[in-house]
Amino acid sequence: MDGQLKEIEIRVNGIDYKIQVKPHLLLIELIRETLGLTGTKHGCGAGECGACTVLVDGVAVNSCLVLAVWADGKSIETIEGLEKEGELHPLQKAFIEEGAIQCGFCTPGVILSSKALLDRNKRPSVSEIEDAIAGNLCRCTGYAKIKKAILTVSEGGNK
Repeated sequence: MDGQLKEIEIRVNGIDYKIQVKPHLLLIELIRETLGLTGTKHGCGAGECGACTVLVDGVAVNSCLVLAVWADGKSIETIEGLEKEGELHPLQKAFIEEGAIQCGFCTPGVILSSKALLDRNKRPSVSEIEDAIAGNLCRCTGYAKIKKAILTVSEGGNK
């Protein structure tokens, strides 16, 4: 049974895929290895660092904790999907402008967690921002610049 393939249908960054996957394949492996979207980072493998965060039907999810078959019929957004027609998403711009990116390893996950927050709450408080990114570890920035970048986008009314 473990070797049998299962066909799943997913939408990733607006593109529909019909893919045969092994039942034990993790969503992060599907994203990185099968689809070649390496902006999603593989960190701890235990759901503790948030580097693998993607949006599944608009909700921030640790892709290292879920099987690819779970995503059948769902829409997934990765960091690569935020840029539209050569234009960075306002969060990506704000992270650059506010110096919220240093090594960049955690950045895709933090930005996607932030986007999920701003999609449901256009003007979050600092406390709500802290809660939204609590599952994303950053060892370089100390979070002040990250929170400032998110607030900048929030205050500007951009999403």
